[in-house]
Amino acid sequence: MGGNYQDSLNRYVKAMKNEKPDRVPIRILAAEFVAKYSGYTVQEVTYDYNKAYEATARCAKDFMWDATNPNQIYIWGGLIDHFGQRYYKLPGRELPPDIGFQYIEPVDEDGAYMKENEYDQLIENPTEFLANVWIPRISEDLVGIGEPNTYRNNIAWLKGGIALMSYIESFGYAFELLRKAGCAFALAGILKAPFDILADKLRGFRQVSMDVYRQPGKVLAACEALTPYLYQNALYTADPEGNLPIGLWLHRGTLFSEDMYKKFFWPTLKEILIQVYKEGHQTLWYGEGSWNRWLKYTAELPDGCIIYHVDKENIFEAHKALGDKFCISGGIPNDLLAFGTPEEVTSYCKKIITNIGKDGGYIMDASAIIQSDARVENVKAMTEATLEYGIY
Repeated sequence: MGGNYQDSLNRYVKAMKNEKPDRVPIRILAAEFVAKYSGYTVQEVTYDYNKAYEATARCAKDFMWDATNPNQIYIWGGLIDHFGQRYYKLPGRELPPDIGFQYIEPVDEDGAYMKENEYDQLIENPTEFLANVWIPRISEDLVGIGEPNTYRNNIAWLKGGIALMSYIESFGYAFELLRKAGCAFALAGILKAPFDILADKLRGFRQVSMDVYRQPGKVLAACEALTPYLYQNALYTADPEGNLPIGLWLHRGTLFSEDMYKKFFWPTLKEILIQVYKEGHQTLWYGEGSWNRWLKYTAELPDGCIIYHVDKENIFEAHKALGDKFCISGGIPNDLLAFGTPEEVTSYCKKIITNIGKDGGYIMDASAIIQSDARVENVKAMTEATLEYGIY
């Protein structure tokens, strides 16, 4: 099993350009599923990134994936432990060993890692605020500016820095494993919407939901202040050859009204996406939840700017609105992979390929990241259906 690396890469890149390759490419983003398939606990692949790489490469070869991420369990437990981060629960620590990590959302002002009166500090100098205020708050061990230094602070910085370098140096091993499996990297680079930075890691969703009414000007200014930093980070981490898209996971924009979306979420994100595309890089728009309400805004982007990934929305509606402009990916429901039969999966994949992928510009993938509830025989059925019905 497994394919040829260059064939897989060419197939993947051609589809992302909304063209017709030799067949529909299979790009799967799988997290805890790779542990289940390879006989590891989720704790093992969360704390040992080499096991995560090896498990992913095994799946890529056995299921003939054309592209994937080498470790979709993107956090490494060792790094979290060394820095003493507060906002994750990890398998084998706070959670059972076969439960995936969980993010702890700030639920009130006391728990927020950025306070409601600190917008001006963030706007004035985002990196200084993150380094001096935010990072100490998210850590059990690090101390803030002006606080007495401690042994644990020094050791946390030392161990955390060494751990981060170790993790980054391991990417070469991950690449070689996937290359030998005949599978390309799915992404290069990372981007987040400025508003999502506020609503995810800084203020938290509940607090931002009040800020947009109580101090809308500050929220807008904060999004604008974060924009150049997020843009530069996307460029610095992007594929130098421009083949692989920058990953963009979208969270909060779908939860607000249209007026809020137009005012706070869309303008700065649109600016970044257009500028990144002018630099020669596509972006994988991975909208978690349903984004059908915003299709008319997404259509404002230049042709080919993004690969539009479908989660909860109607994929046929999304394709009708955007298919002439962008490659479409995903749309195979995760609950179908978890609770359906192989025959049902095959039928659904055939329907998607026949209607969405008939002229090219479609990439087979689940609606969302595949976790341990997916049945092995159903993931196999995705591959078999694509190979049978996805040939051009």
